Amino acid sequence: MDIKWTPSPNFTKGRNGKKIIAIVDHITAGYMPGCLNWLCNPRAKASAHYLVTRDGSIYQLVKDENTAWHAGNVKKPSWKLYDGSNPNYYTIGIEHEGFPHEGLTEAQYQASLMLHRFLVKRFEIPIDEEHIIGHHKIDGVRKANCPGPKFPWDRLFNDLGKGEEDVVRIKVLFDGREMDGFIKDGKAYVEVRKLCEALGLKVYWNEKEKKVEVSR
Repeated sequence: MDIKWTPSPNFTKGRNGKKIIAIVDHITAGYMPGCLNWLCNPRAKASAHYLVTRDGSIYQLVKDENTAWHAGNVKKPSWKLYDGSNPNYYTIGIEHEGFPHEGLTEAQYQASLMLHRFLVKRFEIPIDEEHIIGHHKIDGVRKANCPGPKFPWDRLFNDLGKGEEDVVRIKVLFDGREMDGFIKDGKAYVEVRKLCEALGLKVYWNEKEKKVEVSR
């Protein structure tokens, strides 16, 4: 899994003695590169540990062992594991590029799934609706629509529950450049952007038509 380290100054060192117990999923309500720039802007006073973009890229903004500022404001919480303290201390925040009324792109979903699998395994996070949650469960007022009605909760829990037994991780080597890929249902997959860039092509996400455009 290729994760691009893009540090944000908006974090608190350490976890205030807390253990990571949950993943909080968000939607940025904005597109690249603006959403990434904002999460790395000191004026924002906000961040997340990870950002998954619509082309399937994963950025890490804050190290897991530190506290990102993604869910600290609590209003009418419905999260059963909320202990009355700042949720940022015991959660991992994942932002997804896009708006609440949109669904994730397939590339974005697959990248987010891989990231969830990695974090679930690393921190021994149970796969259920109280340990993998939307921001709305912490702030039911200002973030009531985050990550939105089209976030693929059922698919995510189903795929996480299946594990990776039906996915074979592979390395794709093209002209000396190595890329992560996987085989599923007899088909090999690799990131469109990386493959096209290796071929010297330009890749553009057409938001209006919801498709990837490739040109020379």
